[in-house]
Amino acid sequence: MPEKPVKERVLVVEDDEAARVGLQQLVRTWGFLVEAAGDGEEALRMATSFRPAIVISDLVMPRLDGLGLLRALREQGDDIPVVILTAQGTVETAVEAIKQGAYDYVTKPVDVQRMRILLDKIVERLETLREVQVLRRQLRQVGTFGSLIGNSPAVRKVYRVIEQAAPTSATVLISGESGTGKELVARTIHQLSPRAGLPWVPVNCAAIPETLLESEIFGHEKGAFTGAAMRREGCFELAHRSTLFLDEIAEMTPQTQVKLLRVLQEGTFRRLGGKQEQTVDVRVIAATNVDPRDAVQRGKLREDLYYRLNVLTIELPALRDRKEDLALLVQAFIAEFNARNGRAVQAVEESAMEALEHHDWPGNVRELRNVIERAIILAKGPFIEMVHLPPALVEKSGGSPGSVTLPVGTSVEEAERQLILKTLEHTGDNKTRAAKLLGFSLKTLYNKLDQFKIRDSVKVGAADTGPEP
Repeated sequence: MPEKPVKERVLVVEDDEAARVGLQQLVRTWGFLVEAAGDGEEALRMATSFRPAIVISDLVMPRLDGLGLLRALREQGDDIPVVILTAQGTVETAVEAIKQGAYDYVTKPVDVQRMRILLDKIVERLETLREVQVLRRQLRQVGTFGSLIGNSPAVRKVYRVIEQAAPTSATVLISGESGTGKELVARTIHQLSPRAGLPWVPVNCAAIPETLLESEIFGHEKGAFTGAAMRREGCFELAHRSTLFLDEIAEMTPQTQVKLLRVLQEGTFRRLGGKQEQTVDVRVIAATNVDPRDAVQRGKLREDLYYRLNVLTIELPALRDRKEDLALLVQAFIAEFNARNGRAVQAVEESAMEALEHHDWPGNVRELRNVIERAIILAKGPFIEMVHLPPALVEKSGGSPGSVTLPVGTSVEEAERQLILKTLEHTGDNKTRAAKLLGFSLKTLYNKLDQFKIRDSVKVGAADTGPEP
């Protein structure tokens, strides 16, 4: 039989030798690497060399007790999860230990099943925290956080809240304009949470008719309404022990909002037409594309529901307010759509990038993503050019690959000279491409450059070999 992989290092601290050995052997059978100490002082010395990920400590011990060990670990900067073992008479002290940072406590004699569940939960928490640390390094290196992209101060603020929210079960309210990535943020929180192994359940409240929304969320019993031919589980039941994402929460009817508030507060609900209470463990992440405070003022969102959802708040910035992230987003989308469409586009030409930077992006990141996907499909070479961008975007940016603004009274000769210069600028001084755009032969273009005495002021492009013979 192959050996079980070691999960984590566990240090058992217990002054009673029989209890210490028994607990050490028990935890070792679960796949952990286990060492033991007889009191808190010995445990502190061992913590330096053994470097445990989890500590299981008796509360009452000579020299240094469990509470003293907990304080000493915190003082030396070790944020190790500590499980306290306590007799019935000292449960109150164990609760005080939790207030001071202990993970949980177990009463003696040890409930084996409870101890196993606690250790598994701690392992999940440790894995989540390590994944967040990897993402932090990734962010410092390339400006990304999981599937989220950006390095601006506004986006870094969002990352910090996600780090705080992910390991918990706290309700989160996300607000932001359409296209800012509310669902992507919610999914990232789920993927970094201990619930990540279970299905993610998203619901768009604005996309479901009012008459069906309550049934969609809470389910219904057979015969609850016309057409209800059988019992149907709702999204809360489907998301049991996982995450439920409610998008456009302000579009819910007041009646459904009341029922949602109840399940958030009590963890119970009834299916539509049902009499039996259903109990669920669901983490709810809600989102809205309007200011939630304004929605409360206008009566679109119940005030009590708003305060219940508003445990942790994330306000996503519009793309126009974080233009410094544009280049990162563009490169990420180029890589994505190159892979999807079998293309090899390398970057965006300077004039096209300027057009992207001058655009206000009312559709935010979603609009940018669609623009880059379109450009990748249209681009024939290694660069996205102005001609590959939507005409409306180019017009709004004040630029066009073939436009030259001339004052009244400009001579025909000067107009032609400026048109040639502008076209050479657009093609990166590639005269072969410039001649094609102007409708000239390459020989004619060189003759024009000689005529206007501008040949020496422009660089010869890599594709140029001189005038035609």
